[in-house]
Amino acid sequence: MHESPPLPLLITGVAGVAGYNALAYFSNKYPGQVVGIRQVDNWRLRGPGVVACNAEDRDELLRLFDKRHFRSVLNCAGNCALRACELDPRLAHRTNVEGLINLASIIAERDVRLVHLSIDLVYAGRDGFDSDWGGYVEDDPTDPVTVYGKTMVAAEHILHDFLPRACQLRISLPMGVSFNGHAGAIDWIQSRFAAGRPATLYYDEVRTPTYTDCMNPLLERVLASDLAGLYHAGGPRRLSLYQIAQIVNRVGGYEPELLHGCHRIEAGPIPPRAGNVTMDSSRLTAALGYQPFTPWPYDESLIPTGRRWHWERCADWGSREELERVLYRNPLRNGGA
Repeated sequence: MHESPPLPLLITGVAGVAGYNALAYFSNKYPGQVVGIRQVDNWRLRGPGVVACNAEDRDELLRLFDKRHFRSVLNCAGNCALRACELDPRLAHRTNVEGLINLASIIAERDVRLVHLSIDLVYAGRDGFDSDWGGYVEDDPTDPVTVYGKTMVAAEHILHDFLPRACQLRISLPMGVSFNGHAGAIDWIQSRFAAGRPATLYYDEVRTPTYTDCMNPLLERVLASDLAGLYHAGGPRRLSLYQIAQIVNRVGGYEPELLHGCHRIEAGPIPPRAGNVTMDSSRLTAALGYQPFTPWPYDESLIPTGRRWHWERCADWGSREELERVLYRNPLRNGGA
């Protein structure tokens, strides 16, 4: 494997948590060699290397490629707003499928390395929290319950058929900062708690979250390699959305009564919710020769032991600073352990 990815590098979808953190990471390591694109109407997202370009506009995307001569692409694009996708499937298809078709058609004519991020929600999920089950493997058939998941499956098929040399990584919840302060799992939950607003999360939607601090070096490694095909890239620790919210509530020092929980069946029909979508990522670990992910959270004392775990704390324990130190960032990589 090469030490660095082919440059210049294009990162799509920089409004999302994965793309936003990847842009910061790669821009810091390779200054002047990284461009991130965001939707034209997302004018609040500005900064060095950020360019307004809709991937659905093939002509504009082609002009950007001709101007910048990209040699690698990290595709983090996608509309993951579950409710919006259910209510407007055409919008979901345009963002999650048509943009990728344009990108793939341009890359197919050039010597460009592509790494594409998909999602664990290509699966419906199992019922319950079966600790004996190792999780979905890459060969398991997909069966998404949401429009978002269906469009991500369609995108995977396109790359499999027309750009097989690309590498596709199915991720779960990327744990890092967002550009607007309320996107992504941590920011959405903590923004409600910080405003004194309740948040209801599910006992039986189970994910395998990862620190973006772990994901970024992994993406760099894969971009620099010739690894091809589909790999699961979930973290080694499985948590329900309710447990994740418990951790955010307690570590952030927020009022415990603001957190509510329920089962998926108690939620409304839109959007439908997945169940236990734990991913087995051992194929990726074997291909790399090492485990790329530190468990989130790193500190095992922060794993909830019951539904009222977040009530059990010292009166002065928890803060926004602690949230940033151990949940947004991997303390092993940032000297905080």
